[in-house]
Amino acid sequence: MAKKVAGYIKLQVPAGQANPSPPIGPALGQAGLNIMEFCKAFNAETQNLEPGIPIPCVITAYADRTFSFETKTPPASYYLKKFAGLPKAANEPGKEVVGTVTMDQVREIVELKKVDLNTTDVDQACKMIIGSARSMGIEVEGA
Repeated sequence: MAKKVAGYIKLQVPAGQANPSPPIGPALGQAGLNIMEFCKAFNAETQNLEPGIPIPCVITAYADRTFSFETKTPPASYYLKKFAGLPKAANEPGKEVVGTVTMDQVREIVELKKVDLNTTDVDQACKMIIGSARSMGIEVEGA
């Protein structure tokens, strides 16, 4: 028989750096889950990734206080900042341009993220990434 789902917890955790401090500890503690068990499992799963890269994670909490989790690909904003060589996005997007990326880099981001995007059409996925870039103050050359 399937376990009864008590809820879902969405977190963004740096790869290989999960620890019981906030935001992980309080979020899992409220659900009554074993915090250290999650930290060890998450760090083991993300140990082969670049350390510190933000990894979105969806934790399914079950009624018997067990859990399972699924990791996603890093956010598009992470890749856009990385390819543009920026430490952070614009303070006033639309008014200032803080960096540029090429259309080839946008396609590369789509390839990296295609499992988590809600479209299978590459052109539509590129438009989604271009929209994210615009909202961050990053210009896309050739778009």
